[in-house]
Parts: sequence; structure tokens; C-alpha cells
Amino acid sequence: MITSGTRLKNKVAIVTGGGSGFGEGIARKFVAEGAQVLVADRDLEAGLRVAVALGPAARAVRADVSDATDVRLMMEAAEQHFGRLDILVNNAGIGHKPQPLEDLAEDQFDRIAAVNMRAIYLAMREVVPRFKARAAGVHGQRGVVLNIASTAGVSPRPRLAWYNASKGWVITATRACAVELAPFGIRVVALNPVAGETPLLATFMGEDTPEMRAKFLSTIPIGRFSLPEDLGNAACFLCSDEATMITGVCMEVDGGRCI
Repeated sequence: MITSGTRLKNKVAIVTGGGSGFGEGIARKFVAEGAQVLVADRDLEAGLRVAVALGPAARAVRADVSDATDVRLMMEAAEQHFGRLDILVNNAGIGHKPQPLEDLAEDQFDRIAAVNMRAIYLAMREVVPRFKARAAGVHGQRGVVLNIASTAGVSPRPRLAWYNASKGWVITATRACAVELAPFGIRVVALNPVAGETPLLATFMGEDTPEMRAKFLSTIPIGRFSLPEDLGNAACFLCSDEATMITGVCMEVDGGRCI
């Protein structure tokens, strides 16, 4: 259940991949907590659906996060619509079906690298100068970047080698950026969800059957998949002023999967 509050009052956020799944859950929670949100998605129809449901505090923009021009225009759209930018959530991501590592096609590998890794590089290249130029806020904070990584980068599953590797990259990039940007008042954090009730679930399992679901659930001590609400709640805390002493953290939202 998503409750209303003011933990992100007067904050402006971009959520990539905000038209479905975890991104939608994060966007909904942010608006419920007082933020204004730019819902960025390659599928503009999906982004508009979420933005319309969230009301005047949300706007939608089409953006392919692996394209440098789209990323720049996405940043400019947030500033144009809302006048500022406080939080960037790099949520957009893709996976591949379980298969032997040597069987993944080269074009699939390139797309995974582009969306899961290059996109974060492009977004950081755009947002960091903007954050550095801002006046400092609470405890010297100038901005927050939240990356959505995965338990796959902590405890890899077989036959998902290149997805696992891309999310391990996100974890290392988060920590590296956090150390470099901390003196500038910019926090960089990440969430590591376990497989969730999102459009990517069938991709990770190979097929969405009761048997495959039971097999996945057997590895999660709490006994259920991550929900968009779970990610929204965790993201809200990490991006709020309650977490101004927290940076470089890659927090599992996984029901105990990585213990």
C-alpha cells in the first residue's frame, strides 16, 4: 500500500523506465510523497498512462536512455516543466532469456550494454554538472542519483551471465561515483531488487509457468517476488533528506535472497 506524505515535498525527479514495473512504482511513491516527476520511457504511451494517472505533479517524455540526444532532452524537459531537478532515478533496464553464456547474440549483448550501462554513463554526464552548479541544500546536499541494479549483480544466477555482469557494473559504478561526488554534495545510491512482478519477470525465468515461479520463489526466504511498491518505498527513503548521510549504498530489496 502506498500512503501519502511529504518526505519528498518540493523535490523534482526523473524516473527512467517509469512507464511500467519498478519505475512506475517509484514514480507513484514519489508523487504520493510530494515530488514532481518526469516519467521518461521509450514507450511514450506507457509513460503518458502513468503520468495522467498521477495528475498534475507528473509529466511524460519519450526517451531512449541509450541515446545521448534523448538523455539531454530528457534533462532539459524536467527543467522546463518543473524549473529544477533534484533526483535522477536510472531505472530503465533490459534482460535476456536464460541461456548458455556463449549463445547470446552479439546484438543482444550490445543492447544490454547500451541500456543497462551506457545509459547511466550518459545520464551522469548530463546530470552531474547540473547538480554541481546548484546551491547546496540540507547538509550540503545538491542532488541524488539512484540506480536500479539487481541481486543478479551480487549473487548471479546461472545462464544469465551477461545480465548479471551488467548489473555488477551498475553496483561498481554506483560506489565509484559516490566516492568521487560526495565532496560536491551529490549522493549516489542503488537498489538491488530480486525478481519482481514486472514485465521482465518472464524474461528472467525463460517462461512464466507455476513451476518456474515456484522454483524462483524457493530461493527467496520471505516467499514472494519484489513488488513495484517495495522499490518505491525503498527509493523514497534513499532519495529523501532522511538519508543525507547515506551514499554508495547498494541496498538489497530481495526478501533475504542474498543472505
